[in-house]
Amino acid sequence: MRIAFLGTPEFALPSLAMLKAEGHELEVFTQPDRPKDRGHGLAMPPVKVFALENGIPVFQFERIRGEEGVSALRDFAPDLMVTAAFGQILSAENLAVPKYGCINVHGSLLPKYRGAAPIQWAVVDGEKTTGVTTMMTDIGLDTGDILLKAETAIGEDETAGELYERLAVLGADLLKETICRLEEGTLLRTPQDEEMATRCGVIKKYMAEIDFGASCCRVHDLVRGMNPAPTAFTKLNGQAVKVYKTVKHPELAGEFTEASVGECVIADSRKGLFVKCADGVIEIAELQFAGSKRMETKAALNSRKLLGAVLGV
Repeated sequence: MRIAFLGTPEFALPSLAMLKAEGHELEVFTQPDRPKDRGHGLAMPPVKVFALENGIPVFQFERIRGEEGVSALRDFAPDLMVTAAFGQILSAENLAVPKYGCINVHGSLLPKYRGAAPIQWAVVDGEKTTGVTTMMTDIGLDTGDILLKAETAIGEDETAGELYERLAVLGADLLKETICRLEEGTLLRTPQDEEMATRCGVIKKYMAEIDFGASCCRVHDLVRGMNPAPTAFTKLNGQAVKVYKTVKHPELAGEFTEASVGECVIADSRKGLFVKCADGVIEIAELQFAGSKRMETKAALNSRKLLGAVLGV
């Protein structure tokens, strides 16, 4: 089958690799190269790197909805278009090109978590399960008919980055099954239930700030959901402190009831760093102080006195 593959980040790589392994004739459409780090020039999207390494033609358009993008798709004349974390909204003209339409691989159990960053938001929101959906793309935002779903549990301490990697592989497997059913003529379409739909937006850096006035579970879920990026943070004497890992200690819920929210109630290089939350205390197990490197908190406390300090100010 001739397939136009539209994807950009690492999430799309297992799906693209699967399509290549299955012997489909491919062309890749991805986002333009972007600045990676300050002063380090442009970086190619992961999907472009894979395509070039595997001899797959690559096209990069700032707006695939534009005349050049539509023309390039028409020149390829794909039987099917597949999108996976592409990062651009497709037009009716784009969607009209492929014979069998466009299948999207989405990192949630639609209709929940339509939009950007569904994997991170599922972790931040403390969801116990999530999954991947293949759907027919229409001109709405993740509103097309559902094709297949695959569900998986979210680990209690699993980070968004770890879940992202698992769902990328799960998505590739689901896409393979979806295309097989399409070729067999057994693929069914189910309209989404609009009453069950939820939306999620792009993660902004300010959203990663920890509110120790929330419950221990909420703090723990925020830290997991913002790992690896943009990384949860708090403030100590006005300077940002990145927090990479926390540990819940429900057995300490009744302790330190007189402490202030955000107060470091235990700060010991042997015991660790424990901070007061709304309903108990939570351990910060891995962090990074301003001007320092990321490290285990116990090691960081060898040279810092934090007992009684208040985080968040």
